[in-house]
Order: sequence, then C-alpha cells, then structure tokens
Amino acid sequence: MPAQILIVDDNENVRRGLRRLLAESPDWEVCGEAVNGLDAIDKSRQLKPDLILMDFFMPNMDGLEATRKITQTSPHPAILMLTMYMSRQLADEARRAGARGAMHKDEISRVVDALQALLRRESFFLPAK
Repeated sequence: MPAQILIVDDNENVRRGLRRLLAESPDWEVCGEAVNGLDAIDKSRQLKPDLILMDFFMPNMDGLEATRKITQTSPHPAILMLTMYMSRQLADEARRAGARGAMHKDEISRVVDALQALLRRESFFLPAK
C-alpha cells in the first residue's frame, strides 16, 4: 500500500508541482492538500497521512505551529518542512516543533530522498545554501 502524503502550502503552484513529483512513484499517494496550518490540522485528523509536506510560512497558522499541534497527536505523521528561507535557526525550530526534516524549496529534487529517509524513520535536514 502506498504511503499517504498530505501536501500543505498556501501556494497552489507549489502544491501542484509537489503532486506531480510525487505521482511519479507508485510508493506514494497524495491523499489531500491543505492551504494553511489550521487546514493542515483538520486534514491530518481526517486523512491520517503517513507523511506531511508542510510549508513554514502560511496565513492563519504557520507550519511550525501546525507541526507542534499535529505532533501532539498519537500516532502522528512524519513531517518534512519546506521553505524559501532556510537557515540553521529555522531547521532547529522545525526540529523542536517535532518535524523530522526541513529543507529549502530550491532543493525540491531532493524531496524524494527526504521522504524515503522519513519513511525509514530517519531525519532529513538540509542545511541552507
């Protein structure tokens, strides 16, 4: 059974691009999309994904706060945070919030590596360029 993935980003083009990338593998299935942190919490409860691709900065509730709330549930999905403004500080904040990975959106070709690591219960934090 393919791993179920929830994509969370306020930018429709980013969601569409991630969906296309993930559709290339029979090992993954996008089970839903969310447009902000509040939506992510609701969809996570409803859909019970294995993995979440979560944007850091979104309206209504950012990805860090949504990650904190989602990781308080049990069992909780592995979360990979994505941002255009990656820094060591953001990576540390993501880790403290409960994310298992964080990376710059410019490294999107590495999302496959990141998801595979998270499915192996490993962390995946790419440093800022």
